[in-house]
Amino acid sequence: MKFSCNNLNALLLLGLGGLIELSDIRILCGADPTDGFTYVPLTEANYIIQKPYDIPVEQRYSCVNGTHKFWVYADDKAHDPGSLTQPRTELRVIGLDYSSGVWQFEGHAFVPNGTSGHTIVQIHGAAHGNTTILLRIFEGNMRYYSSDIVATNLYDKWFRLNLIHNVDKGKLMVFIDGELKFQIRDQGPGDLYFKCGVYAAPRNISYYMESRWRHIKLYKM
Repeated sequence: MKFSCNNLNALLLLGLGGLIELSDIRILCGADPTDGFTYVPLTEANYIIQKPYDIPVEQRYSCVNGTHKFWVYADDKAHDPGSLTQPRTELRVIGLDYSSGVWQFEGHAFVPNGTSGHTIVQIHGAAHGNTTILLRIFEGNMRYYSSDIVATNLYDKWFRLNLIHNVDKGKLMVFIDGELKFQIRDQGPGDLYFKCGVYAAPRNISYYMESRWRHIKLYKM
């Protein structure tokens, strides 16, 4: 099917209807990942910081001049006394859970060299399992869970990450610095929400783990 990039919004709607693949449109048109989406305002009321339950939040999280810094140690406690999960310090977006439609998370992230084995962004909830996607850093490379490579050489530099979830089509796309790097099927619909920060993987983690975030935004279509 031939098409023009002059009206990207119309093409996006066609793509979401199944006539044209959304990824093909973006690649062929060189579009920004947020084109065709509507910005969803976030306030502090939409943020909850989850951290090891036995210490104050300021010992694992800070926000200075718009930069959110999250850190955790391998021997930290879980976020809840009854939880058997790995330690985490994460920003959980509240009040904007979703179960249908097309949603997008955007943020600029920084991961310092030497910190490894931690999820820096995730979509929680799925029909099968607890999460739709985890993006983890191992030795400076980003992986889908602990398997497929998404992007490489991400240590010690700010990079823009866009994560798009088309629930109705069951499709996930990951963009780094505006370039499509990875796409995969999701794990089924559920009560879905975005999180970012630091969440230790089950194995092969550094003792200290950290990520920093700024310009955190949500969009929907």
